[in-house]
Amino acid sequence: MGHRVAGTRGRYGVALAALLVAALGTACGSTGSAPAVKDKKAETGRSGAQGGPAVSAQQLQQARALAAKKWGLAQAPLAAPAAPKTKPEITFRKGFEVEDGDELPPVFTTVPTEDKVVFLTIDDGAEKDPEFLKMMQELKIPYTAFLSDYLVRDNYAYFKEMQSAGVSLNNHTLNHRYLPALSYEKQRQEICGMQDTIQKEFGKRPTLFRPPYGNYNQDTLRAAKSCGVKAVPIWNAEAFTDRMDWREEDKDLHPGDIILTHFRGREDWKGTMPDMIRQVMKTVTAKGYAVARLEDYL
Repeated sequence: MGHRVAGTRGRYGVALAALLVAALGTACGSTGSAPAVKDKKAETGRSGAQGGPAVSAQQLQQARALAAKKWGLAQAPLAAPAAPKTKPEITFRKGFEVEDGDELPPVFTTVPTEDKVVFLTIDDGAEKDPEFLKMMQELKIPYTAFLSDYLVRDNYAYFKEMQSAGVSLNNHTLNHRYLPALSYEKQRQEICGMQDTIQKEFGKRPTLFRPPYGNYNQDTLRAAKSCGVKAVPIWNAEAFTDRMDWREEDKDLHPGDIILTHFRGREDWKGTMPDMIRQVMKTVTAKGYAVARLEDYL
C-alpha cells in the first residue's frame, strides 16, 4: 500500500515526464498528426478522460504504465472505451423512488451500460492532499467531486486546480446536514445555496447533486430540481484505504456501478488518499474494469 522509495519514484517520474512530452509532441505538433489508433473503442482524442491535449491510446497506456509503477500500482489502470454517442436513459433505481417523482431528478446507483466500466466519485472536500492531485493527473483516472462548502471554502484554489484538470465539481450541499429532517425551504437553502456558490467560485452551475449520507425525500428532489439539478447519483460501492464496502449481496462490481469515497486522510483513515486510490484500482483493475467519466454517460 505504501509509496516506493524516493529514488524509484523519481526515476519513474523522469521517464513519465519524457513520455508525456514525446506523446504531446507527436499528437499535437504543428508538423505532424497523431498516430492512427487501431482500437477505436479505446480513449482517443484527449489526454485521458480528464481532458487536455490529444494523445493516442497507445501513448496514454504507456504513460499510465509508468505512472502505475511510480505510484505503487501492480497494474496500470485499464483504458475506458469511448463515451457512448447515445446516452443511456437514467431512471430511479427500484426502491429508491419518491411519490410523484416522475418529473424529478432520478436517484440511481448504477448507470445502465454494457461497457465494463465503473465511475469514481469523491465527496465533501475535507482533505486537500496535493499528492492525490498529482497521482490522478499522472494516472489519468477520471473522477467526479461532490463538494460541501463548509469544508472547501478555506481552499477553493485546491478544487480550482482539480477543475482545471477536467474534474467536474458538483453539489453536496452547503453544510452537509441530514436533509429529510429539514423543511422544503431549508433544504432549498442548502442545495440551491451550494449551486450558487459553485457557480460563483468555479464558474459553472452543477447539474449533479448528491444528498449527504445518501438520504433524501420528495422535498429534497423538488428543491434540487428548482435550481438546476438534473440527476442524483448515489453509489453501489464505497472505497476506503483498506477495503471496499458493497451495497449488493454479491459483494462485487457490475457494469456502470458508481463508487463512493471521500476526501480523507490519516486523521480519519489508516492511510492517505493515494493509499485509497491504490486500494480502489487494485480491486477495479483486477476485476477487468476501467474507470470512466460519469458525465460522459449522463
